[in-house]
Amino acid sequence: MAERIDPWGSGEVQDYRRLMTDFGIEPMEPYREAFKANRYIRRGIIFGHRDFGRIADSILKKKPYVMMTGLMPSGKFHFGHKMVADQIIWHQSCGASVYVCAADLEAYVVRNIPLAEAREIAITEYLTNYLALGLKPPFTFWFQTDYKVPYYRLRDMMSKEVTFNELKAIYGEITTGKIFSAITQSADILHPQLSGPQPTVVPVGVDQDPHIRLTRDIAARMAHSYKMVAPSATYHTFMSGLSGGKMSSSNPASYIALTDAPEVAKKKVMSAKTGGRATVEEQKKLGGVPDSCSVYELCRYHLIEDDKKLEEMRAKCESGMIMCGECKKNCAGLLERFLIEHQKKRVEAGRQARKLVEELR
Repeated sequence: MAERIDPWGSGEVQDYRRLMTDFGIEPMEPYREAFKANRYIRRGIIFGHRDFGRIADSILKKKPYVMMTGLMPSGKFHFGHKMVADQIIWHQSCGASVYVCAADLEAYVVRNIPLAEAREIAITEYLTNYLALGLKPPFTFWFQTDYKVPYYRLRDMMSKEVTFNELKAIYGEITTGKIFSAITQSADILHPQLSGPQPTVVPVGVDQDPHIRLTRDIAARMAHSYKMVAPSATYHTFMSGLSGGKMSSSNPASYIALTDAPEVAKKKVMSAKTGGRATVEEQKKLGGVPDSCSVYELCRYHLIEDDKKLEEMRAKCESGMIMCGECKKNCAGLLERFLIEHQKKRVEAGRQARKLVEELR
């Protein structure tokens, strides 16, 4: 049975390799050496792509390209979201023009979040954290409900290029709200090219691949009206929730928000699911299983940059040299230091975010 991916759902991916085969996603391995400075690429967290060769060529030859992303303003900004923020910032450092869309319209249509609330979440949770993490102006930021006529014209013209049956084949069960959302997201991705065709990369979790495939098809079909390069995409694996399963914004126990008080975050780590054995004796004899440990994953994705230190952590776990309690304490210490420093940066970043949004009016 093929893997199923739902951009509006919260299901887990059981087999990434099978998913790549089922949907024609290319492996990222050929680019690991050239871009090993990016820990997500280096560690295989960014595991697949569509047409990343165009982006690699732009980076290595210092040619213009676009990094486009959308944010769903529906809840707290947590470490699962930080993966995308880090990629935005990395692409900006590589010379990309950054475009960030706040999907307030999709939040309203699909998730029933009032527009004013969605806008506030976008500013205080997402834009503020992006800036505190290192995103630097100038970059293009907009709300779906508050943009320019050429963008809306592009979106409306796109609706002619797809059929209802095609959307059902891509997404499965579909509603009028989801249809509108899918077309709007395609316009978000392609509109940076209204001023001229150029390579565009969209870093996403693999659950967003249906939107990427639809947008690439639409770009090809609209050649009669617009000259556009089909967007590229990179795909990252999901972080596990602290209590097991997929990390979810609707379950605060499953994630650590970047606004969590350090003491609260440390308690979450100390109660997190690990890959430890049932008893200390078994742990010493058999070793732990780091690939099933949300604490190791938090370090691998975010808290330990040095590969040698990460490998040392893994080796101690697998050999039974370290118990889960000690490992949790080490992780909690790293997390506390990160959050204290980050939350200091959020103060100025929050003012900067408000100013940036005011300038949109």
